[in-house]
Amino acid sequence: MSKTLTDELKREVEKRRTFAIISHPDAGKTTLTEKLLLFGGAIRLAGSVKARKANRHATSDWMEIEKQRGISVTSSVMQFDYKGHRVNILDTPGHQDFSEDTYRTLTAADSAVMLIDAAKGVEAQTIKLFQVCSKRGIPIFTFVNKLDREGRNPFELMEEIERVLGIRSVPMNWPIGMGRELCGVYDRMKNQVELFQGDDHSTISVRQVQDYHDPLIREMAGSYLHEQLEQELELLDVAGDPFDYEKVRAGELTPVFFGSAINNFGVQTFLENFLQLAPPPTPRNSTEGPVEPTDEKFSGYIFKIQANMNPAHRDRIAFCAFAREGSSGE
Repeated sequence: MSKTLTDELKREVEKRRTFAIISHPDAGKTTLTEKLLLFGGAIRLAGSVKARKANRHATSDWMEIEKQRGISVTSSVMQFDYKGHRVNILDTPGHQDFSEDTYRTLTAADSAVMLIDAAKGVEAQTIKLFQVCSKRGIPIFTFVNKLDREGRNPFELMEEIERVLGIRSVPMNWPIGMGRELCGVYDRMKNQVELFQGDDHSTISVRQVQDYHDPLIREMAGSYLHEQLEQELELLDVAGDPFDYEKVRAGELTPVFFGSAINNFGVQTFLENFLQLAPPPTPRNSTEGPVEPTDEKFSGYIFKIQANMNPAHRDRIAFCAFAREGSSGE
């Protein structure tokens, strides 16, 4: 293989991000999946699992049982391009009755997004799926969802992640208020705030600031919430874990993002940060040893074969996570 083709192959591999979203049922996994697809331009309107009367369902939920029960049962693969990256989302069942399908799918993921309900914290199915990822050394990125509802204290949620799952956490952003008081999040790495605008929180504004002491935050969030933010972030700066990229890649540290998928709050900034931090395709084990994604003979990794999805046909489909261009079915 020529040097030009080798360099091109490396670039194709480097731009890919293949990940699964793991969570307990009703944590908002399907909603987050569709909002990511929305920002990626893969769909124009996110479906609602609750809008059954209008015949609208989540794009990733296509089986009749999924539409009736509002849950994901089968694995589906969705793809879009975003700012130079080829993104593959492995949408997996959240319900425990279909967990085997999820376990198979996780073998193809290069990283995982762990979705946690801000009010319920770490739940049973999340623990099981986390353990599967942990055994395989898959990097975990955490998205704490439903900040627009009354939830638990962020410090309490972080402590529970570390106590129950045994993984340290580092907040990449921090909520300014919660529930009815929620007015934004502060990005600790980029020194910027993402703020709700308007009485109905219908628009979101991203503003650059010097740090979390910036008067602009007090002006837009009010004295009480700004002082609370300062106290919490000062504590994090002193007692919190520092960001360590190597520990993240090794699955020993999880970056935590706060947001609300239902109203797009924090989703786009999470996506952009995640794509910068998540790993590209990694080597896969075979009977002849590890296979590098840059190997000229390697196209992709088949992680599941499913038959009889359409009762009217004798159909069978192979789900394959490709490391590069050159084959169909990614």
